[in-house]
Amino acid sequence: MASLAEPESRTSDDDFRQEVQNFLAKNFPPELKGKSNALSSVEGPTEESPAERAWREAMGAKGWGTPTWPAEYGGGGLSRKQAAILNEEMAKVGAHNPIGGMGVMMFGPTLLEYGSEEQKHEHIPPICRGEIRWCQGYSEPNAGSDLANLQTMAEDKGDHYLVNGQKTWTSGGQWADKCFCLVRTDRSDKHRGISFLLIDMDSEGVDVRPIRMISGVSPFCETFFTDVKVPKKNLVGEEGEGWTIGKRLLQHERTNLSGGGAMASLMGASLADIARHYVETTEEGEIADRVLRDRIADFEIRWNAFLLTARRAGEEAKASGGVSEISSVLKKLGTKLGQERAELAIEIMGFQGLGWEGDGFSEKELQGTRGWLFGKATTIYGGSTEVQNNIIAKRVLGMLDHQ
Repeated sequence: MASLAEPESRTSDDDFRQEVQNFLAKNFPPELKGKSNALSSVEGPTEESPAERAWREAMGAKGWGTPTWPAEYGGGGLSRKQAAILNEEMAKVGAHNPIGGMGVMMFGPTLLEYGSEEQKHEHIPPICRGEIRWCQGYSEPNAGSDLANLQTMAEDKGDHYLVNGQKTWTSGGQWADKCFCLVRTDRSDKHRGISFLLIDMDSEGVDVRPIRMISGVSPFCETFFTDVKVPKKNLVGEEGEGWTIGKRLLQHERTNLSGGGAMASLMGASLADIARHYVETTEEGEIADRVLRDRIADFEIRWNAFLLTARRAGEEAKASGGVSEISSVLKKLGTKLGQERAELAIEIMGFQGLGWEGDGFSEKELQGTRGWLFGKATTIYGGSTEVQNNIIAKRVLGMLDHQ
C-alpha cells in the first residue's frame, strides 16, 4: 500500500533551497506574480494563457504540484521540510501552485491508500501533472446529510457495472473528465451495500445539468446516470468497501474545507489592513475605534490559534499515516471562523461591502461580497456542522447512543 510517508532526504536544506530558487528563476513567468490558479475558480475553468500552461507543465514535470506524493506515481517525493521550503520560496516570488482541485485535495490521497497498483499508475500521474479534472458523486436528492441512504445503483453485468441514478451538488461536474462516485451494489445492507466506483464523465448515459445560483454562476450540477457502463477495473477496493473509502475521502475534504488546509491561503489581507482602508485611524496608524480594534484582535488571535492547531493536527496525522476524525473538529471550527471573518470584513467596509455590480465598487469589494455570501455554504457542504457534531461526539469523545 502506497502512503505519504516521509521519504529519506539525500539533499541538504540549503542545496534544496538553491535548487528551488534556480527552478523558479527559470520557470516561473513574472506576469503571473500574485495570481492564483485560474483553473480552480468556482465560476469554472478559464482558458489557460501560454504562461499559465508553461508554469503548470513545469511544476507537473517536477512533481512539485503534489510535493510529498510518491515520486513513483508522479509526485515530488519531497520530505515535509522540503515541501515547506518549496512553499517559502514560491511565496517570496509570488508564485502559486498551478495544480490542484478535487484530484489533489481528496481523490488522490484516498486512491494512494486504497487503490490497486494499476489504478494508482493510471490515475495519479495525470493528477500530479494537472492534466485531469475530477468531480465528486456523493450527495443525492434524498441522501445529503444521511449520505448512506444513497440509491444510485451499480448492477453487476459480468465484465462491467450498469449504473443508474442521480447525484446532486456535483461541484465542477460540467467541466470534469472523471467522477469518483459512491454507488449501491447491494440493497440489503445500508452501509455494506455501498461501493466506490470511478466513472468517465464522457460515457454514454451521463447527463450533467448545471445549477444556476442567484449570483449568476453555476459551480455545481445535477448529474444523471442512465444505463452507464463502467468497467469492473474502475471499482476501488472490494464491493461493499465504499462506505469506508468514502468516509476516508471526506476526512481529506474536511481538512481542506476547514481553513487548516488549502483554504488558509485564501484569507487574503488581514482584517486590520482592511480596516485601515475604510475606517478612521489615529496619527500613529492605529484603528481609532477601540471596540473594533478589540474585535479584530480577538478574531486574529483565535484564527491564528486555530491555524497552529490545524498544523499540529496535520503533522500528527501524517506521522500516524493519514487524516482522522479530527478533521471534523477542524471543519466545524474553521468554517465557522471563516464565516465570522467575512461578516466582520463586510461590517468594516460598510456600504462598500454590499456592492453587487457597478462603477462605485472595486473588484476586490465585489469579490468580498460574493465570498461572504458563498461562505454561508461552507458549514453545510462537505458534511454539515450538525453531522460533524455527531462525529465528534461518537468518534472523538467516545459518546455512544443509548436507546
